Amino acid sequence: MYIKNYKAQELIDWISHEITYSVAVEDTIDLFINNIHIAAILATPEMLEELALGYLICEGIVKNRNDIKELNMDGKTMKAEIEPSEHLELWRELRSSGCVGVRWDENEAISVNSDTLFSADAIRKGLSFLESDIYGKTHGTHAACIVNTEGECVAKAIDVGRHNAFDKAVGRAILDDLDIGKHFLLSTGRQSAGMVLKAARAGIPLVATKTAPLNTGVEAAERAGVCLVCFVSHDKMSVFAHPERLNL
Repeated sequence: MYIKNYKAQELIDWISHEITYSVAVEDTIDLFINNIHIAAILATPEMLEELALGYLICEGIVKNRNDIKELNMDGKTMKAEIEPSEHLELWRELRSSGCVGVRWDENEAISVNSDTLFSADAIRKGLSFLESDIYGKTHGTHAACIVNTEGECVAKAIDVGRHNAFDKAVGRAILDDLDIGKHFLLSTGRQSAGMVLKAARAGIPLVATKTAPLNTGVEAAERAGVCLVCFVSHDKMSVFAHPERLNL
């Protein structure tokens, strides 16, 4: 169960009464790579295989699914086996120094190679898929969807963290053998460099969100070839990078 109920005292016009709230659940998920503890991820404890696969690819630990020799789930522990390499050690060093997503241009060349064009109508159509029952009850979760050029959702994930929802949706798409370069990612979360670079590493050419970008997100999108569309609603949207990927 990913919702717990808690009682609270609600004050209205300084009058107190008891009310029950539905609260989203998060848990600590441990990721081991080659028996080395790489990360402790606070996440909604579901779709853990998707989370592990999406994390490995979107964080640049591996290039594709074929680079993973074995992936096992043991309760709330994710264990992956990959070929040992200096790349993994460099990744760990960058993560520990806080450089990933900020000084990425000095250490990592990322460029999305896709000639797929998307429409504003498809982005607007996809908005409805961001709704979820758990958000309606808790207002404490994020959603991410992989959407095709027709505006149809082909993979969806809900999580307490925007990064985790992103990873899970990508992981689901990869498990389903989708050509991810012909789809875009729709998110409820703010778009920082870390978020945009997840998409770029996975080969996603367009990221759209209902909310705002950060300066690092815009700059990362410009350099990585990702079309970044923010403040999406049914009557407007703002394109911050690579508008040529939109069939305007």
